[in-house]
Amino acid sequence: MSAPILQERLPFDPAAPRPLPGVAPLDPADWLLVDEAFAAQMALRDRLLATRRDEVLRLDPAARPAAEELFDTVLGHLSHQPAYEVGAGDVLRPDGVRVALDRGDPLATLGRLVQEDLCLMDLRGAEHLLAGAVLCFPASWRLDEKFLRPLTAIHLPVEVYDADLARRVQRLFHGVKPGRPLWRFNALGYHDPALFQPRSESDPNRGDRGSAPYLRCERQCLLRLPESGAVVFSIHTYMLARPRGAAAGRGAIT
Repeated sequence: MSAPILQERLPFDPAAPRPLPGVAPLDPADWLLVDEAFAAQMALRDRLLATRRDEVLRLDPAARPAAEELFDTVLGHLSHQPAYEVGAGDVLRPDGVRVALDRGDPLATLGRLVQEDLCLMDLRGAEHLLAGAVLCFPASWRLDEKFLRPLTAIHLPVEVYDADLARRVQRLFHGVKPGRPLWRFNALGYHDPALFQPRSESDPNRGDRGSAPYLRCERQCLLRLPESGAVVFSIHTYMLARPRGAAAGRGAIT
């Protein structure tokens, strides 16, 4: 078994109490992050996209315009980040790896550029549904089970996701404004530090709690794409070795 990919610190306090869904405004300049696990996480993302693409990538053809808009949005963001070198045909990542730009395969290309998993949520009818994603680090869920499903179905196994919270989350997705992203976090104890950890919603052992030796946190951001109107749900995953006896933080929506 390969060595776990771990961070040493979090840029937020996972024990800070916040009422669900626990969102706060985000400076657009702070949307995509590079941390000390960048090189190891990106090497894993490269391998997963090369060898397990069907498990980590989905795109509905109707959402291709949104995916291309996301492609352009991410590249525009990275062009202002000194750790990246964005050229006309490729990008030099902070770890020294050069990635060819393929607008015909937008989500796969983005999945090799940033640590964040990127999910495209498209409003169809009364709810947003998962219309596309590059998801290399699923935390106890499977992309093939959630693809093209609405928010209520996506969160079906989450115990605290009752009808009232579902309405509040959907209002949140309706209310995200272009140029005014939001963010939240979750924190759960895990016995297995693997980042690629898909698990079916029918599996009763969907998460570890209590005194588990690892703390898995997700920094989740919501960003509205102005042209397509799709909402980008980005996930930056942190895995830390937890001191013995430490308790996991709040944030139960996974």
